[in-house]
Amino acid sequence: MQRPSLIPVDRLASILRRTLLVFFGVPILLAVVMSLVDAYRSRGRRPKPFPTTPPRTTTVGEGEITTYTFGKDLYADMLAAIEGAQRQILFETYIWKADLTGERFKHALIAAAERGVDVYVIFDSFGNLVVPPRFKRFPSTVKVLRFPVYAAGLRFFDVTRYGRDHRKILVVDDAVGFVGGYNVGSAYASEWRDTHVRITGPGVWDLKRAFADFWNLNRRKRFRSSERPLLLETSSVWEPTIRFHRNVPRLWMFPIRSMYLEAITRASERIYLTTAYFLPDQDFVDALKDAAQRGVDVRILIPLKSNHIVTDWISRGYFSQMLESGVRIFRFTGAMIHAKSATVDGTWVTVGTANIDRLSLTGNYEINVEVIDEAFAAVLEEIFDLDSSNSLELTRNEWEARDVHRKFTEFVLKPLRPLL
Repeated sequence: MQRPSLIPVDRLASILRRTLLVFFGVPILLAVVMSLVDAYRSRGRRPKPFPTTPPRTTTVGEGEITTYTFGKDLYADMLAAIEGAQRQILFETYIWKADLTGERFKHALIAAAERGVDVYVIFDSFGNLVVPPRFKRFPSTVKVLRFPVYAAGLRFFDVTRYGRDHRKILVVDDAVGFVGGYNVGSAYASEWRDTHVRITGPGVWDLKRAFADFWNLNRRKRFRSSERPLLLETSSVWEPTIRFHRNVPRLWMFPIRSMYLEAITRASERIYLTTAYFLPDQDFVDALKDAAQRGVDVRILIPLKSNHIVTDWISRGYFSQMLESGVRIFRFTGAMIHAKSATVDGTWVTVGTANIDRLSLTGNYEINVEVIDEAFAAVLEEIFDLDSSNSLELTRNEWEARDVHRKFTEFVLKPLRPLL
């Protein structure tokens, strides 16, 4: 009796390599082609006007929160705060364009340093790869931390050191803080719909501490002198209605995802969620589905077409199960909506830098403010209603009737979900 022949190990390895090449190589190739075609088609295309609200100020606890939905309004107040600074400025951003708006911020920060203000600046080098090197040079009066493109050093095996600094923070004189989705650039001033908040009162201390903790964690650089630590006094006041949640991959801290899941699972009436990129893990999707199935009015607002076409296509892979569960999906038209905000039951609110995707929730340095206040929630719900008026709701019948080639494209790109 002959024993069955075994497949040689080298042949098994060859089969495995080819399988992996097909499984990941085809989706990656398709993603590259789609991105190139979209970039070509988008040349010279200008966004359409979209509805916005003027800055709205709400008293929350011992301070105030002002909400911005238009970049020009936000930049004007941020620059005014910088120009009025007397002691200290903490400025952090992911993208900082070398255009007219970017130059205004740079000149304002340098001018503040020249008049004796302590100016600290952090920006992400990867987010600014295409920015000219000359723009990223500052005089010695400005303390600058350039978060490196490759931060792992010799610890290339440490996945916690690959997160990007995706935060956007400005704190001036312990008196006022800004945080939200806006990067710095002329296009964001008028062509993108985003959400940012200005905070006064005891909550500013927590925002300041978030900046200082990042500075002190990353100030030591290989092959160059390290910046001095940023030392802060401890605030003697706690603001019970405002909390800041920070993702710190270096320390395996990812509270923003947990914050969202807790709020979603506690919802009893309505959930309004706005995000630029919707690529959650299945547990997050299940939480939204469960809420809808128990009678909660769950609405998600995303771009009809974002600045990352592959992300748009991959996110569509979640639509079927959400629509079947009763989740309503709205797609913002005419312009890119980059906001990261949510309200639950007209009481709970979050605004910040984290998108609903794996990179933001379990990968990058992010910061979101969580507020428990009905008046502030009412403002965010009004903004959501206004954004919805500029959106197209995706119905279940419309989705099920999509073309076969669209379904095929979604299927091919599915393996890329865990990477985004």
